[in-house]
Amino acid sequence: MRRPWCSSTHGSIHFEGWRLAPGPRRHFLAAAAALAAALLAGCVAPAAVPVARPAGARGPAAVRVIDEKGPLEGQQAAGAVRHLESKGDTSLLAHHLAHVEHAIQAPLTLGNDARLLIDGPQALGAMMEAMARARDSINLETYILEADESGQRLADLLIQKRAEGVKVNVLYDSVGAITTPPEYFRRLADAGVAACEFNPVNPLKANGNGGWRINNRDHRKLLIVDGRTAFTGGVNISAVYESSSFSRRHRKPTPKEGWRDTHVEVRGPVVAEFQRLFLTTWEEQRCTPKLAADSYFPPPERQGDRAMRLLAADPGNGRTEFYVVLLSAINHSESRAWLTYGYFVPDQPMLQALKGAARRGVDVRLVLPGFSDFWAPFNAGRSRYRTLLADGVRIFERRDALLHAKTAVIDGVWSSIGSTNLDWRSFVHNYEADLLILDPAFAREMEALFRQDESASHEIGLAEWRHRGLAPRLKEWAARWWEYLL
Repeated sequence: MRRPWCSSTHGSIHFEGWRLAPGPRRHFLAAAAALAAALLAGCVAPAAVPVARPAGARGPAAVRVIDEKGPLEGQQAAGAVRHLESKGDTSLLAHHLAHVEHAIQAPLTLGNDARLLIDGPQALGAMMEAMARARDSINLETYILEADESGQRLADLLIQKRAEGVKVNVLYDSVGAITTPPEYFRRLADAGVAACEFNPVNPLKANGNGGWRINNRDHRKLLIVDGRTAFTGGVNISAVYESSSFSRRHRKPTPKEGWRDTHVEVRGPVVAEFQRLFLTTWEEQRCTPKLAADSYFPPPERQGDRAMRLLAADPGNGRTEFYVVLLSAINHSESRAWLTYGYFVPDQPMLQALKGAARRGVDVRLVLPGFSDFWAPFNAGRSRYRTLLADGVRIFERRDALLHAKTAVIDGVWSSIGSTNLDWRSFVHNYEADLLILDPAFAREMEALFRQDESASHEIGLAEWRHRGLAPRLKEWAARWWEYLL
């Protein structure tokens, strides 16, 4: 029997802010706002996630390809796709690319380079360096923006760059910054920095085209500098990123510092897609001032040989691209599918894809958190362990640091880094962004990072899981009833 849920596409009783914020005040305010959303929304069935091939689609679609010179046409585009497919050791890309084309807005972009950034110090350091070099524009979109040491360093730099004549625009989520003092943003505004609040919790301040949509949060982490360098991943502007997870092996783990996360820096024509996504959201939120698009798109330049695609989730128009793409990649995988996720509450199609891949001989491994800052999604995910383990999926828990990364590497050629978690909140409710990189060399870097996380984790076997105590079983049972709302 299908359970009723007190939720809708625009209302539920949980915010991602509960999970990412270490302070109790943020938890209380987010809970109060979420409860109001639930009461206003009423009780309806959960929203559906999209499919790779919508009704009416006839066969695989031709893959749209661009490079620094613009769109590739006909045989030129087909030749570029065949060359890309030949790089892998499996036929994953040959099957995958055409099957997801219907569901993706941005084209496949050639001529890019990428740098993997591990944990907060490395990621935030690279972002600050890029912003310090800015000569034209800085566009920052983030979920959490705290007025702690990291936030103050950021504010100082943004104010300095604005004084130098650089255009600076900051889009922050209302729940993610719910404990940030108003004085922080007033200081930015007084210096000429444009700061815009995404979907304000206060209905009197609603500024989006769709009105007050309190449950739709901006969970993206985007930075675009001069239209030529872009960043994305899981790292917020928060004190929890002041230290690295790999430097804390002999210290007691805590939810308040040393988080394990992954970010990526990219250069090349794909940066224009990051810029386009930011400007679209800025306009949809009716942020001020209005940004003249022409001044944010410098002529694209080739920076490498890597093919990339920016994937977006936008609940306002039903886009959930990463879910479609990841599901397709797992279903078409042939050798290995290694996933690292801080929040893991898979729906049935995702669960069946993981189990099905393992049953057909694919090496399916999951690195998941061994503890969390919010008990419900942690235990809801653990309630899926038995069925996954029984079908051959290997599960590792990182217990020495709070795992927050959202990455995947499949068949040694397909990699993703972004903000999307494997849960209903990311699939249906949040604005998200993930970068897909189709390149064997980068996949090798991702696999090396996965092995590093795996070596720092505890592998859970089926026999061990069957003998766990009553208390964790009760928590899993309770969390399962609310998994859609997590």
